[in-house]
Amino acid sequence: MTVRTRFAPSPTGYLHIGGVRTALFSWAYARKHGGT
Repeated sequence: MTVRTRFAPSPTGYLHIGGVRTALFSWAYARKHGGT
Protein backbone atom coordinates (compact mmCIF):
# COMPACT_ATOMS: atom_id res chain seq x y z
CA MET A 1 0.00 0.00 0.00
CA THR A 2 1.32 3.44 -0.91
CA VAL A 3 1.20 6.19 1.68
CA ARG A 4 -0.32 9.39 0.34
CA THR A 5 -0.60 12.55 2.41
CA ARG A 6 -2.53 15.72 1.79
CA PHE A 7 -1.95 19.27 2.97
CA ALA A 8 -5.23 21.13 3.24
CA PRO A 9 -5.17 24.92 2.79
CA SER A 10 -6.11 27.29 5.58
CA PRO A 11 -9.72 28.55 5.53
CA THR A 12 -8.44 32.13 5.69
CA GLY A 13 -6.15 31.62 2.72
CA TYR A 14 -2.97 32.58 4.56
CA LEU A 15 -0.20 30.07 5.26
CA HIS A 16 0.94 30.15 8.89
CA ILE A 17 3.66 28.38 10.87
CA GLY A 18 1.31 25.67 12.16
CA GLY A 19 0.38 24.73 8.61
CA VAL A 20 4.01 24.64 7.54
CA ARG A 21 4.87 22.36 10.46
CA THR A 22 2.02 19.98 9.58
CA ALA A 23 3.06 19.92 5.92
CA LEU A 24 6.67 19.11 6.85
CA PHE A 25 5.67 16.29 9.20
CA SER A 26 3.33 14.84 6.57
CA TRP A 27 6.02 15.04 3.88
CA ALA A 28 8.61 13.39 6.14
CA TYR A 29 6.20 10.60 7.12
CA ALA A 30 5.27 9.87 3.51
CA ARG A 31 8.90 9.95 2.39
CA LYS A 32 9.96 7.55 5.14
CA HIS A 33 7.24 5.09 4.15
CA GLY A 34 7.80 5.33 0.39
CA GLY A 35 4.73 7.38 -0.42
CA THR A 36 3.94 10.72 -1.99
